[in-house]
Amino acid sequence: MRRPINFDEPFGLSVMEAPACETPVIARNRGSMREPIDDGVTGFLVDSLEAAVDAITRIDQIDRAACRAAVSERFTVERMADRYLGLYREIVG
Repeated sequence: MRRPINFDEPFGLSVMEAPACETPVIARNRGSMREPIDDGVTGFLVDSLEAAVDAITRIDQIDRAACRAAVSERFTVERMADRYLGLYREIVG
């Protein structure tokens, strides 16, 4: 078990590995964690270690298939590449 990070995570692709394997994530509600984690759907966003411990007791409320579906819908290589290309086009003009 890893201890929750205590800094504003910019966006780690490693956070997507767990739900891609149908494993819910419990993370501090900091940085970009609201983007990959749907609170109560693919895991829990918490504000303290105590809240993380409480979230562990509720982890069975998370549908593992929903975790995988969220990754498949929003974070596939194709989807992310399309989003990057769209952003680059928007910046360039």
